[in-house]
Formats: sequence, C-alpha cells, structure tokens
Amino acid sequence: MAEQMKTTMGDLLDGIVSQQGEQEGVIYPERGLRWTYREFRNQCNQAAKGFMKLGLKKGDHLAIWATNHPEWLVTQFATGKMGAVLVTVNTNYRVRELEYLLRQSDTETLILMEEFRNASYVDMLYEICPELKECAPGQLRSARLPRLKNVILIGDERKPGMYLWSDLMEMGKSVSDEELAERQASLHPDDVINMQYTSGTTGFPKGVMLTHNNIVNNAKNIAECMKLTAEDRMCIPVPFFHCFGCVLGTLACVTAGAVLIPVIQFDPLTVLEIVEKERCTALHGVPTMFIAELDHPEFPRFQLDSLRTGIMAGSNCPMEVMKRVIHDMGADQITIAYGQTESSPVISQTRTDDPIERRVETVGQKLPQVEVKVIHPDTGEEVGPGEQGELCTRGYHVMKGYYKMEQATREVIDEEGWLHTGDLATMDEEGYLRITGRLKDMIIRGGENIYPREIEEFLYTHPEILDVQVVGVPDATYGEEVMAFIRVKEGQTITAEELRSFCEGKIARYKIPKYVQQVDSYPMTASGKVQKYKLREQAARNLQLSEK
Repeated sequence: MAEQMKTTMGDLLDGIVSQQGEQEGVIYPERGLRWTYREFRNQCNQAAKGFMKLGLKKGDHLAIWATNHPEWLVTQFATGKMGAVLVTVNTNYRVRELEYLLRQSDTETLILMEEFRNASYVDMLYEICPELKECAPGQLRSARLPRLKNVILIGDERKPGMYLWSDLMEMGKSVSDEELAERQASLHPDDVINMQYTSGTTGFPKGVMLTHNNIVNNAKNIAECMKLTAEDRMCIPVPFFHCFGCVLGTLACVTAGAVLIPVIQFDPLTVLEIVEKERCTALHGVPTMFIAELDHPEFPRFQLDSLRTGIMAGSNCPMEVMKRVIHDMGADQITIAYGQTESSPVISQTRTDDPIERRVETVGQKLPQVEVKVIHPDTGEEVGPGEQGELCTRGYHVMKGYYKMEQATREVIDEEGWLHTGDLATMDEEGYLRITGRLKDMIIRGGENIYPREIEEFLYTHPEILDVQVVGVPDATYGEEVMAFIRVKEGQTITAEELRSFCEGKIARYKIPKYVQQVDSYPMTASGKVQKYKLREQAARNLQLSEK
C-alpha cells in the first residue's frame, strides 16, 4: 500500500521543482503563457511574499472569485506556501451569496476578476461595500463586511479601493526569500489550507475546512489511479473553485509532475482545440461537458489520439456517454471518481485497467488508506454485499469540519470519525461501489422506494435521448409520482406517450414516468451538478401539484 505523504503544498511544489524544475509545468494556450515548473514556483513565491507584505498571517482567510485564470493557480500554491487559507468562491454567485460567504468565512482579503457572463463582479462588490469607492487600497472599513480589508483585482484597469495583481507582485519584492522560507517551514500538514463552500443544493453553503494532508494525499492517490506521470499533459476545463478543478486537476498534476493545461472558462470547442494542439493525454469533465464536446458539430475534425486518461465525475456518469468517451475520443483509460467536498473530495475511483463494465457500472474501489462501509440508514448496522444502504467513509481525507458550524459537523461526522455521505450505495464482494441515489432523492410512491438513477440509466438507452433527470413530484393518491426531464438529440422530439411505451414491459410500471417534460437545459450549480430540488419546484409549479 502506498504510504501517506506528510507534507505541505509548498514543500510538495518545491520537491517537484528539485526533480524537474526545467520541464514544462503550466501552459495557458489562450494566453500564450508557458512556464517551466521552476518559473511557476517563482511566480508562486513572489505572490506569497506579496500576501505577507499585505500583512496576511498563517491561518488568515483569503478568498478568490474568478474563473481558471493563471492568477487563481498561482494563488492556490502561494497561499499553500505562506499559510493563508484559500477560500474558493463559486463563479455563479451573486450579491447575496457573495456577501454571505465573505461574512461567514471571515475573509480579510478578496481577489476577483472584473466580470463573468455579463455580470460585473466589481459592481456587485461595490454594492456590498460602497466604502470601497472612497478608500485607499488596503484601508477598507466596511459596515457589512467588517473583516474585509484588501481587495485585489485581476486586470489592468485601476478601480477605486482595489490593488491590482501587478501591485501584489511588486510588493513581494520587499519581502526576503528567507522570510518566506521561515513562514513555509512553520506550516504543518494538519493545518487548514483550503476552504471550499459546498455547492448548496440544499440550504446555506457550508465552509468545508481541508488541510494540506487532506488534499495532498487525496490528489496523490487520484493521480496514481490514473497512472499519471511527468510525461502526462492534462487539460483542465472544470472550475478551480471546486475540488474537481483544484484537487483532481491542478494538485494531482503537481503530485506527479505532469503538465497543467487549464481552460479559463469551459467552452467545448476551446477544449477540443487545446487537446489537439497541446497533445493532451488527460482530460477532466463532468458528464455534461463531455456530452457538449462529443456533440459539437466540429467534433469529427479533431485528432484526439493523444488522449489516454482523465476523470469523469461530479454527477452520475451515463453508460452511453462513457462508451463514447472511450471509443470516439480514444480515452480508453478514462476513470470515474466519486466523492464529495467533505472528503477532499475523492472516496473511490475506477482504475485504468478496470474492465469497461466496471468503469461504466460502478464508481470503482476505495482509494488507498480510505475506509468505506455501507450501513442501513435506520439501524446504522453494516449491510451485506450487494445490499443498499448509506455510504460512510473514514480516513486521512475526511475534512476537519464545517467552519463555525459545530452542530452541522457533528451531524455528518460521527463519534468514531465516520463521515456519513447521505448517498445510497451498494458494495460487491470485491469492493466495487455503485451509487444508487441520494437519501433525499429517493422517490416513495405508494410505499415503493424508487431510485431515480435506475430509471435514468434505462432512459439513456433510448436512441433519441441526450440527457435525462428523474425526480419525484407530489401526488394526492400515491404521495409522489415519477417525472422525467429529458433533453433530446438535435432535430428529435419524443412525446410522453412514446417514452412511456418505450418503458412498457422494460421497467416496473410504478417506475414509468407519469410526467415527461422536454427541456433545453437543467438548473446547475457552477460545478456541474444538476439541482434536482429546483426541477422538483419547477414541476410542482408547472403542473400545479401539491401534496394533499
């Protein structure tokens, strides 16, 4: 069994530089930017010293609100070197969510880009902190955000109250290398270094506190499952603010010395162009991203024969999509990873040499040094092989807790250290896990438990269906009924009657969707998860349903 690494993010990066400092480390094709690992480390050191000059101490909170810019990547490892806790901000947040996160996380320094998808981040921040327009950079005194002092803008145009990124890098020159080395040496692998806010598909987002030890080891194990080496070149189009981007992506690459090739903002054509031009060997994505790439009208013209591996995760991975990634993209060693932010995030992953059935029907086996068990949701007793229950996990990867939410932490981590995922799963004799649904996604129709995942997988076999999401909606007679939201392939249509007759005789009658709605898209979190509760609300409104 591979041994656990007891190291910090800063020491990890320095170790890779000592082995292969002159090799390519970071490439941003959209920016024409290419850094060796040594050049990348130098950027991180300079930014780390800039943060120290700003007065940031070990354990202070620094938030970043931006897409996958080079500055985001540098900040990730700069904070890892000087000990500030990196608080990642969802790029889809708006004023209310941003204010909640900055206040709840006690953020003192915020880095942001100017705008995203026609929404001005700068204007939103001024709305929360009008005092910013009147103060000198670093002198903010905000009524609504009393902890926030420094705002750093990724961009070239000066804005009232804000430093520019170039100012930060200039400040770094007045802090010595020795001071940074001393700070870095004072960090401990068990220190919290990253705070990710859960996507908030239900309730208020919670700040998940992750340590160096949590994420460095998780990234190392993920890389080993993919057989990642210094020869690999990984295209990372998933957002950095989510664990998928900054642990399965950037950090996994650094543990293996692989080349990081980020995409600033997901666009299927850009991804295809970068994979071809940079001869990428690995590609990450949630299923909706892979679907967008495979179904792009220009897909056939790209030479993607360099692809070997990658990870599909973030939501259920449909069998048909997986087969197309293997056969049409050529990523025959693609892996599936499963987990949640609270577990750093990966709990289980398929391996590159798993047979295709395992890779499309399961989420693999647990990672090294990780414990898993499946328990009966009511009794807490472990269930047997193949029996469904709640998946629990324990090990180095379990978060330190939710920031300032002790009660919420106790609700998910029990006294013996087991994290209760809230996911329903089965585990076979060989330890392969199947995720069968969420405890709260389960549909109960007339006393029958129905798991949406099972119906979704069946509907994916319909030749006209591109994507499908199944939810339970209120019903006066049965308590709940099944509803399917379907996306069809271009130029196709399916009526509710056609869909139901397709199901007839194939799945139990009580599982056949009573309601069918054709949609162009689903409500999503920025990390690519479908918000099923919004689909349920939408269905109840449209169908004027209520529980009677």
